[in-house]
Amino acid sequence: MINVLSCIVLGFIIAATGSLTPSFLNMTVVKFSLKSGKKSALYLVGGFATVLFFQANLGAYLSSVLMGNSKYITLLQKVGTGILIVLSVYFFRLYFTQKKQIKHKEINTSKAYFHGIVMALLNTFAIPFYFTTISILIGLEYFTYTPLNSLYFSIGSTSGSFFLYATYAILASKIEHKLTFVATKMDFILGCLTGVVGLGNLIYLL
Repeated sequence: MINVLSCIVLGFIIAATGSLTPSFLNMTVVKFSLKSGKKSALYLVGGFATVLFFQANLGAYLSSVLMGNSKYITLLQKVGTGILIVLSVYFFRLYFTQKKQIKHKEINTSKAYFHGIVMALLNTFAIPFYFTTISILIGLEYFTYTPLNSLYFSIGSTSGSFFLYATYAILASKIEHKLTFVATKMDFILGCLTGVVGLGNLIYLL
């Protein structure tokens, strides 16, 4: 029972901490909440959480298998870097081609949920993040990989991510008048974030 709780708590803390830092997911939640409302934003977060559950599982599995095989880690980094650069170009294109004022438009909740799934699948940060943090936990002997431990960790991490992203969605809708200016610059911010990380990875790989 103690082991189950420790895995869940570790997952919750790590995911919540990771979700606090600026990323295109939490920025998208704020933007989505401002444009489409809190309800749709929460369904978007539900889509994130669905994918993050499996990404945490995969990250835990990779941490137990790939720690001694650097060539596969390098391949994952190359693929992730390519996706980040593509996303950066996409967000900059949105920013420079859409200059219309933000309008409140409710989006169907099912569309919001599947949009969240797609965005989470494009998130190349999650699996390397979980791989790295779980590898550290294994090295410190705070975590031992087993399918059950991975399941409990994933439940905790999904709960932590959902809690933080839902907080972003709720706060964004409550202080909409203060975030309007930020929201108009959101695509630019997202483009900068993905671009900087992508270029940083590219320089590191070269």
